[in-house]
Parts: sequence; C-alpha cells; structure tokens
Amino acid sequence: MNEEKKKCGLYMRVSTEDQAHEGFSLPEQKERLEAFCKFKGYEIIDYYQDAGISAKTGNYRPEFERLKDDIRAKKINTIIALKLDRITRSIYDWENLITFLDENEAYLDCANDEVNTTTANGKMISRLLMSVSQNEIERTSERTKVGMAGAIKQGHIPHKAPLGYKRENKKLVIDYATKDIVIRIFNLYCDGYSYKKISNIFNQEKVLDRDNWRDTTILTILENEIYKGDFVHGKRTKHPTYYEDVAPAIISKEMWEECQVQKKKNSKSYKRTLTYLYLQKLKCPKCNRILGGKATTKKNGNTYFYYYCNDCKIEFKEKVINDYFSQFIEELVQYDSVVNQFFLPMIKQKFDEPKEQLEKEIINQNNKLERIKKAYINGAFDIKEYNEEKNIVEKAIKELESKLNDTDCAEELKFTPKDILLKRDIDFINKLKLNKEYEERTKTWKDYTRQEQTELIMRYIDSIELALVGKEIVVKQINFRDSICKPCQELYDNGYIDTIKPMLLGNVLGSVRFSNYLPEDEVSKIIMRLRQYYDVHFAEATYYVDRQMFYFNFKEDNSAIVRVFPLQDYYKLDPEGKMPTYEFGIIYINEEDKFQMQDINSAFDFIPDESNDDVIYTKDGAPISIGVKPVKFDEENKDKCSEE
Repeated sequence: MNEEKKKCGLYMRVSTEDQAHEGFSLPEQKERLEAFCKFKGYEIIDYYQDAGISAKTGNYRPEFERLKDDIRAKKINTIIALKLDRITRSIYDWENLITFLDENEAYLDCANDEVNTTTANGKMISRLLMSVSQNEIERTSERTKVGMAGAIKQGHIPHKAPLGYKRENKKLVIDYATKDIVIRIFNLYCDGYSYKKISNIFNQEKVLDRDNWRDTTILTILENEIYKGDFVHGKRTKHPTYYEDVAPAIISKEMWEECQVQKKKNSKSYKRTLTYLYLQKLKCPKCNRILGGKATTKKNGNTYFYYYCNDCKIEFKEKVINDYFSQFIEELVQYDSVVNQFFLPMIKQKFDEPKEQLEKEIINQNNKLERIKKAYINGAFDIKEYNEEKNIVEKAIKELESKLNDTDCAEELKFTPKDILLKRDIDFINKLKLNKEYEERTKTWKDYTRQEQTELIMRYIDSIELALVGKEIVVKQINFRDSICKPCQELYDNGYIDTIKPMLLGNVLGSVRFSNYLPEDEVSKIIMRLRQYYDVHFAEATYYVDRQMFYFNFKEDNSAIVRVFPLQDYYKLDPEGKMPTYEFGIIYINEEDKFQMQDINSAFDFIPDESNDDVIYTKDGAPISIGVKPVKFDEENKDKCSEE
C-alpha cells in the first residue's frame, strides 16, 4: 500500500451547532483535511459532506453512501476523515466498515486520530477508540434522558403547546381562551359523534375562525394524553415513557378513557343507544380486568343490563350493584343537588377560571391585538389576513370578558361553607313541611335518566371493587374520587356538611342527620338564619357513650329532628372515647310550625343571608323583611348581577 498512490475521498460530517462551536464546522474540517493530504502527499479525488446528520446506527447518510459507491468503483481507495467519530460511533457499524474496506482493498486515515487499518494492531486500536466513542454517546444519551425526565415531571413538556394550552415560564398551562373547545370535542365524541361529524360542525361554525378542521385533527386531540394531565415521551418509539399528572388536566381521566373505549368502535357509524351506569368502574374479581357491558331487551320492552368478563366467564346483573348503591344513593343525590346544582358552578368558576388568570389573559390578548395592528401597518399582513387575525383575537377577548363577568358575579354572591349546611337544613325542613312542592321541585335518583345517573357516578365514583362469595358477585367496596372525597371530607370534618348516622333514640333505633362540632357563635348564627324561614327550636341531649344511646329531655310530641351536633369538640377532648357522656345540640321543628314567608319560592330558590342573623323569629302573621341570597347560580342571577 505504501507504494500505491493513495486516491482519497475527504469525508466531512456535522450534526449539531454545538459541534460547529467546537471547531467541527464543514469548512474547517475541509481546510484541515486538505492540509493533512498535502502533508502526506495524498491525491484528493472528491469531497463528501453530510450536514445535520448524526452517526447513530440506522441514520442514512447520502454522501457517505456515495463515498462507498466510489470505493466499489475503484475511483478512490482511501477515506480521509478528521476523527473516527465523523465516520461512525457504533461498534457494529465499524466492524461492517472494516469488512467493507478489506473486501475492496481500501483504507481509512484520520487526521486527528492515530488510526491505521492496514495492520492488525491498527485495527485493534481503532476498535478501542470506537468503544470509547460509543460509550460517550450512550452516556450522553442517558444524561439527556434523565434531564428530560426531570424537566417533564416539573411541567416542562417538550414540543409545541397543543390546543387548549400555552406556555408560561416554559411550563404548559391552560389557555382559558381555547380550553372550552377541547372540552366540547371530548363531549361531542363521548355523545357518539364521529371525528368527521365534529370537524364538519366546527367548519360550519368557523370555530377559531377556521374552516379547515379535519377529522385527523379531532383524532389527534382525542388521543393526546396531555388533556387528562399525563404525557407520553417517545410515543412512536419501541420504549415510550409514561408520565402521570405532569400538566394541568382539561378533562377528567374517566372522560378520556371513555373516549378511548369508544374509539375502538367504528366512530363513523356508531351512535350510543344504550347507557351503562358503571362502565369503566367495575373490575373482574378474578383477573382484575375492566368488565364489559351488554344488554338484552325483552318482549315487554324492558332492557336488562349485565357486566361480564370473557376470560373468567363471569357475568352478573347490573341490579347487584344497584341494590348496594341504594343504601346511600339518595344521600349522594342530595349532596350533588346542593353542592353541584347550587354552589359548584360558582366554586368551579372561581377555581377553574380564577379572576386573576382571566384578567391576565385579557391583557395578553389585547397586547396580541396591538401587535397584529402594528404588523398590518408595517405591511406584514394584507387587509384580509389582518381582519381574520383581528376577529379571532376579538372573539377570544369577548369570551374572556364574559367569563370574567361571571366570576365577578360569583364573588359578589359570597357563598360560604356555612351556606351549604344551611341549605341542607332548609331542604330537610322543606321536605317535611312543603312535601308536595318539594317533590315537584326535587329530582330523586329514580327521576334521573340513565345518562344523568351515569354522569353522577362518573363524577363521584373512581372504581367499584367486587368479590366472589361462592358463586355470587358482591360489592366489596366503592372507591370515591379523591377530588370529590377530599373537599367533602374537609367540609364534614369542619362541621359544614352532615351525614346520616344510625342512633338509638331512647328505646327506638333510628337515623338522624349528624354534623361535626362548630363553635357556639357559628351555631347561633345558623339557627337565627333558619328562624327567618321556620320556627326551629333548640334543645340539648345527653349521649351515653358506653350504651351508644341518646336521652332527650323534651316531650315526645310530633317533633322532627333537623340535625344533631356535638356541643364540644370531642375528637380532641376524648380521642380514646373514655368519657361517659357527651352533650349534643339538637335542632328540631314541631308539626304546627309552617313556612312564614309570603312567596313560597323563597324556600327553594333563596337562603337567608347573614344580614339579620340576630332576628328572633316570632309568629305574628306578618311577613318579615329579610335579606336573602339566591342559591341557583343561573343566567337570571347573572343578569341581575350585571345590572347591579
């Protein structure tokens, strides 16, 4: 080889800007290699440059392939490169290259590495250098993965922010100007609309002033885990990494999973005709897989629902779960009625779309509008493009201002946790005293449609654990969602919501509404507010801890107990239950006590406010002028708030 004239091909490669910063730019490589060949006396036949391509296994490098073709054609017999890692960083690829060079009587020479492939020792040294290079790239890859994982867990999600989100301080946050569009897509799909149907609706309505919505766009949104707060990195690789709860969720995990189940069906022809109450909530007691649902319709027109596991050959009627639910479902419905129908819209508005966030977003949109105007003045837009962009932003501002107005109204109403307790007390009395009106106005579980029942179960229930007793399926435990249980438990612990408890009332076993300890002044205010509607009474009772029995010191007439509560915080005073007796307060109402307001609607649509909490209620026949606040946060109240 020493006597043979070396006809060289100069191979240069750069993959990133960092390499250019380190002196690996293509022009600089070319300059060094030309100087090297001049010093060695090599003849330069051609130049081969691959830009922006790494040397990882599997990457196609067109210029390197052209170089190999020229070696096969005997046009050149030597590859000249700056360093070995310019050729490859893979031991596997390097072994293949050595074999290729041997077969074609060609060689490799590197300007910065002592690589000589003409001898056995030279080949051994090149393999050692290649091992070091591959180790370096693998370690770099590991460090990158660790750094990426840490960033993702802190909310720094890579890639472009999807619809419904934007970036603040490099983190993904909810974009309140577009999040409702995402929610609507999931709701429509969950209701049986296909991707195409949704995109057609959006194009007809020109959502976001666009008429180019496609079914693939809708599908991409529905498949994106980010909308339930999760993120999958490397989704299209062999080893994707799943990260839970790393971004603020726009829709619930239950809703997302429901859409994935439906996606397995033919979305273009599928329209839900049957509603399963416990879909995605039941798991097989044997294999722990999510149970499927099916239904049969008899000749009498009645439909019977079943849940089953194909693998374990388990099947049972929906009635098994319904019977268990009946023990507490009415209480859950009452809680849902008070908290969701009356207070949750206000609470949700304040927490999901806080006033400060809305105000900040309006400022951002106004700034965007100014930038669009300046861009138009400077000639960046024509008049058509300017109007399109301006309409999009102005529409977003209008929607944000409407939401801000709702939030201002919600804050003006000033609901408190005590209002929840007060409303539940009034509802209980209304059921006794105004039963006809109560039944007309109040929906019970049996009045709910199956769709409404499903929505309530989805809202509150996380999963239902089943067990096999012999051959019978029984409900082992119902797991409520933390997002619901936690605030509900906090309200109960702090004395602001009641629960039904079985109690021995003298010699009679019954159940009463029970709430936790509240300070005496707060109890007094609630009672005085109740007395503005009803002539409620207060008494005290002794509870005998060892016998678990109440003793009441008032006559047995036709009184009805509204609520029972401890007069002291016995959880702190007696955590081990060693005290012989506890003292309880009792709010009750007599049979002859009636609602005294002129407008009976007040009993259902309003609650007494705190302005007259020192009023002593008297039965003088004349209506008392009292301050009230509406409990239904609806459009009518919104309009009143706007007028004020």
